[in-house]
Amino acid sequence: VHADAAKFAEGVTKTEAWGQAIESIDALLEGQRNWAESNLANTASLIWHALKLMPEPSNHTNWAGFYVLDPTTSKQLILGPFMGKVACQTIEFGRGVCGKAADSGETQLVQDVHRFPGHIACDRETKSEIVVPIKVVAVMDIDSTVPSTFDEEDKTALETLARTLGSACDW
Repeated sequence: VHADAAKFAEGVTKTEAWGQAIESIDALLEGQRNWAESNLANTASLIWHALKLMPEPSNHTNWAGFYVLDPTTSKQLILGPFMGKVACQTIEFGRGVCGKAADSGETQLVQDVHRFPGHIACDRETKSEIVVPIKVVAVMDIDSTVPSTFDEEDKTALETLARTLGSACDW
């Protein structure tokens, strides 16, 4: 059952949760090339559930989702599937953490978003953020209400998920 992919045991370590998430994404994406309605939606849900069951501070995640290239405007991202509060609908390349990741093609690991030049505050409660580009056709954006939530282990796991999505979807 697909919903079982998001069932994480209570008290799992971050390493165990990311391992299960990566394994589950591989299974969920098998035979499904539709990126928006299916693959990104399932991935956003899976990341959300994994982070919510991880130990402090990971469980303070308040947004997990995607922005994808806007087909109507050059160098702009548009909101994609996500879990969390209502979000900004468009982000220009180079603006904010998501725009910088899209523009540079590099993961942005931000421990304090209020110190990030040009940060876009879609949710005032957000304190830290990690954004991972996916073949520069989308970005994976994860926010937390606690400073310094994300680390190199999160970066490595999310970059693995991004590579999987990048090759598993018909963009």
